[in-house]
Amino acid sequence: MKIIPTQTKDDMASAAAEIFAEQISTKPDSVLGLATGETPRELYKSLIEKHDAGDLDFSKISSFNLDEYVGLPKDHDQSYNWYMRDALFNHVNIADDNWHVPDGTATDLEAEGRAYDERIKEYGGVDLQLLGIGVNGHIAFNEPDSSFPLGTHPVDLTPSTIEVNSQYFATPEEMPTKALTMGIGSIFNADRIVLIASGPSKADILYDAFFGPVTPKIPASILQMHKDVTLIADEEALRVIREKGAL
Repeated sequence: MKIIPTQTKDDMASAAAEIFAEQISTKPDSVLGLATGETPRELYKSLIEKHDAGDLDFSKISSFNLDEYVGLPKDHDQSYNWYMRDALFNHVNIADDNWHVPDGTATDLEAEGRAYDERIKEYGGVDLQLLGIGVNGHIAFNEPDSSFPLGTHPVDLTPSTIEVNSQYFATPEEMPTKALTMGIGSIFNADRIVLIASGPSKADILYDAFFGPVTPKIPASILQMHKDVTLIADEEALRVIREKGAL
């Protein structure tokens, strides 16, 4: 694992954007694995700026998102389909047929999960996967569990995840309690993984995930076993790792 420390959240986003820009430039038909949430927004903004400056071409790029809430229509302003269009896709020249978000409104969620994994295989697999990390160690919506789930699947969100994410909804009751998410196996199949994290709330879990035991109780800990993982984090998020002498 490689760790890239940065001073601030903006520096973190810029460093991650440079990795994604290099991937797009060196392999114009790359398959990207993308994430949502507040942390990636500045990264996407940086990629848009590079695109507008003529430095990045998304015309042959394909992408697959990690997850989607169950039950939210694509035009709901808190769906991840809407988020990705607002944060990136509406602002670059990616083909409409080349970006993919799991369908959280599918009648058969298990079948949708299997079909999503098959689509990733049809595109040749993910070249570069972006991840965030939850305060409980979840990646995508793979919550702490007794085993590592493999394929894309429906999941019940934990109370802590619901509490954190409900701030984005008009009322807590509107917050979905289920999601459709790539499994650990789907994520692990990516050639390269970049995980970004910022803020003091991530300090303890980053140490546990990357320097503690590998356990499904901390889903991100499985990344210790991946061949090519880069952690990009600001000083606040790296505090415990530094204090324990791991960096």
